[in-house]
Parts: sequence; structure tokens; C-alpha cells
Amino acid sequence: MSDERKIQEVLARYVRATDRRDGKAQGALFTDEAVVQIHVKTGRDSYEPFGEPLIGGAGVEFAVEHLMAPHPEGGSSHHTTADHIIDIEGDSARMSAQFVVFSVQAAARPADGWPDGVFGAQGTVRPIESGYYETGLRRVDGEWKIVKHDIFMDMPIAVTGA
Repeated sequence: MSDERKIQEVLARYVRATDRRDGKAQGALFTDEAVVQIHVKTGRDSYEPFGEPLIGGAGVEFAVEHLMAPHPEGGSSHHTTADHIIDIEGDSARMSAQFVVFSVQAAARPADGWPDGVFGAQGTVRPIESGYYETGLRRVDGEWKIVKHDIFMDMPIAVTGA
């Protein structure tokens, strides 16, 4: 497998771990000294940091397991990424990718079954977040690991009481 594909797969594993709320799997993608920072859009082309940066795989694991809201019954999220731009220099790489996050909510199956005429997937899928991942990686013992991960949100983030 090419280095470009291996690097792209790191991001694929990252978004799948996020969707599953699997902090251990997500944290394993980062080096111990990695820095993760969310940025929110404040103007046409301007962003500001949101919250404190996460440090290392352990910080990422903790955040996923303790700070992310669990999915509701029948609910999930689905991250998609696109337009990966990857530059590699030796054992260092940079990747830029667009993302969209969808909220998925399955409809509850009625106790007496679906009514006549109902067909296909039942529930809703709606986009809830979008932006860009700007990610620095380093090859460590033959594996690509994230050393810097900036998440540039297209929208502000609301926090209760803030």
C-alpha cells in the first residue's frame, strides 16, 4: 500500500472511531505529544481556537470517552471525508481534507411491524457539521501517526452556560 493510502487510512480510522465513540482506537492514532485543536469560524476567512488543545493519544482517548455525548437510542453519527490533499517529505506528512458529519436517527420499528406500504430505510439523516481537517503526521516504527490535528469548523460551537 502506498504511503498516501496509508495516511488517508489514518483519517478513515479516526472518523470511524469518532462515530463509534471509541476513545481507545482513536487515541492509538496519535503520538504521545500530539496536539489537537478545534477552531471555529468567526468571519469569512477567520477562525479562533475553541477550548484547550488536547495533548497526545491519552488526551484524545479521554475526550472521546468523557466529553463527547453518547448517541441516543437508535442514533449514530457518520463522518465523511473528501478531497484529501497529501504531501509527504521523508517520514513527515501533511494532509488536508474536507469533512461533513451526519446525524443518523433510526425510526423505532412498531411493535406490530411496519404498516403496509412502508418501504426502505426508516429514519432521518441530516448534516450537522462541516469543515476541514489539517493534519500533520509522522512515521513512527513504520506506522503513520498524527502529531498535529487542527479541526476547522465551518460554524460556531455552542456550549451551555458559556
